[in-house]
Amino acid sequence: MPLNTEPNLARPDDFYEALIDMHRDLDDAQSQSTNAQLILLLANHIGDHATLLEAMQIARNGATRRT
Repeated sequence: MPLNTEPNLARPDDFYEALIDMHRDLDDAQSQSTNAQLILLLANHIGDHATLLEAMQIARNGATRRT
């Protein structure tokens, strides 16, 4: 399954708001745990190892470019 990196959210602003709300009233450790759980749930949903590796590489490249 190729990784879709084109905009694909039906309601991106609503998703962003829900993502921010998910972290409301959580301390840093709870927020990091919540992010990790969300990542694992979405990775399980995707399921394809190659797609997940591609996504991890793109995410890492994006993070290291900014620093």
